Amino acid sequence: MANEEKPVGVPKARQTGETEDRWCWVERAVWTERMLKALETGVKGGVWFSLMDKVYSLRNLHTAFAKVKANNGAAGVDHVTVKQFEKGLEENLRKLHEDLKTGRYRPQRIRRHWIAKPGRQGKRPLGIPTVRDRVVQTAVRDGIEPIFEKIFAENSYGFRPGKGCKAALRRVMQILESGKYWVVDADIRSYFDRIDHQGLMREVATQIADGAVLQLIESFLQQEVLEEMQSWRPEQGCPQGAVISPLLANIYLNSLDHQMAQAGYSMVRYADDLVILCETQQEANEALGVLREWMESKGLELHPEKTQIVDLHEEGFDFLGYHFQAGKPGLPRLVKWPRKKSMKRLRANLKPLTKRANGRSLQAIIDLLNPKLSGWFEYYKHSNRLTFVTVDGWVRARLRAILRKRKGLRGRSRGADQQSWTNAYFHDRGLFSLTTAFESSIQSSLR
Repeated sequence: MANEEKPVGVPKARQTGETEDRWCWVERAVWTERMLKALETGVKGGVWFSLMDKVYSLRNLHTAFAKVKANNGAAGVDHVTVKQFEKGLEENLRKLHEDLKTGRYRPQRIRRHWIAKPGRQGKRPLGIPTVRDRVVQTAVRDGIEPIFEKIFAENSYGFRPGKGCKAALRRVMQILESGKYWVVDADIRSYFDRIDHQGLMREVATQIADGAVLQLIESFLQQEVLEEMQSWRPEQGCPQGAVISPLLANIYLNSLDHQMAQAGYSMVRYADDLVILCETQQEANEALGVLREWMESKGLELHPEKTQIVDLHEEGFDFLGYHFQAGKPGLPRLVKWPRKKSMKRLRANLKPLTKRANGRSLQAIIDLLNPKLSGWFEYYKHSNRLTFVTVDGWVRARLRAILRKRKGLRGRSRGADQQSWTNAYFHDRGLFSLTTAFESSIQSSLR
């Protein structure tokens, strides 16, 4: 049995100042002070009516388009780009407003596009709705998201306002540092493709009773998919790439979040990626059993090869790009560094910029490398120092190989090249050093 912990439940009502801070992210084109007050204190009957008029208001549609424009994205099956949609913006939004108001709106087909899985073989499907439908989905999401944020559990971090990968990683470290070294490392097989439509709509209907909004959400789930000139209608799943899919995916897993928290299990979930951190092997086995049972009840399945119980004293686990493991004698209790796939992806991104046959000047190459290196460091800066020393050395070796070729020398960078082009040589030309950035961050934390 899991150790007793305080269950993660529905947040309590807060003082006015706290309420304003908590809901500062909501879309004010929809959410008035009166609605936010009702959100905190509760609505009559426990469900929300009369939301559709907020969704299709021209003000909300305008703000929804602004968000779609900021994200840009490709055109859908109608080949209309964001720029083309914007040229007739007022007319396009007024047409959407009237169609949504009168119930004539029907989403168009989704264009399916296959993209490579970063650091892995194979591809995953990406659904690309039309710009028109992305505007409507954004308007719907902005209208309903606060309702579900009110009931989401604290152990869910993916695609939520004020949360994210870094917060999830901090929570994992906190739990590990408390001594929970047995880890259920779980992978939900093809989660977005297997969400049960009826089950999801039942979850949505626990909070929303506006029939027009429910019908609109269901129409998004049942959008036809265009793939290789063939159309088909999905019987289950949520298209990855649709604006509203992350929210719907969180809604479907919300009961799992609460069940695990109420049972006392320390689970951290980011979308469909989750770990459960336990004190003993027995607790980990029990937690995995509860997880499997819940998955089966929802028509989902844990990947048999990617789901495992890990003893951190013997091996590590990967989560959100990091690899976690117990330290060896003489090292800190816990260590973490970028997982192998993350390192492989970084090299794959930098290699095209550092080819030996490179027509750019060294300064131009460094100017291209620096944003990628500094951005990568910002996410992985909590890794052990050796990670940064290794990457810095690899980058400089690539640059030395370029300079070597330009001098008419063959072969890879060699030891003598480090005398010709020292580390200080690259420092003087402004090359971002991960090691220096890491040491600076350590010094700052000690002040």
